[in-house]
Amino acid sequence: MSALQSTRLSSVISRTAGLLAWLVGLGFGVPCLYAIWYFADHGLVWMFMGFPTYGQGPFEDVGLSTTVPLLVAFLLVCLAELVMGWLLWRQRRSGVVLSLVLLPLEIAFWIGFLLPLGFVIGAARSVLLLIASTSTNRTG
Repeated sequence: MSALQSTRLSSVISRTAGLLAWLVGLGFGVPCLYAIWYFADHGLVWMFMGFPTYGQGPFEDVGLSTTVPLLVAFLLVCLAELVMGWLLWRQRRSGVVLSLVLLPLEIAFWIGFLLPLGFVIGAARSVLLLIASTSTNRTG
């Protein structure tokens, strides 16, 4: 593979990883905004189609009840995910670094709020970034 082909492949992979970051950031962040308002207004976890959103999961099993600050913390992680997506789209190394820094926080929230789709998309994003970094390192 030529250096130009490798650079193009790395660009496509980085942008795909950025799109996945935006998907997670928006997909969990937008409903989290409503969940924060609902919890603050009603004192209860918002139920969507019979399922609790951001509550009644493993966090509560270990004694960490859903609160507005916990939901806001998750929203901040979702906002950081959007920034990461922008950095990855722009092919900035800082996007890869942010992805590595955020991943443990994301995993904690995905487990605590029972959000299995987060794992799938987060794993896909991580694999893409690993592929991009190895293809760049091979030619450089």
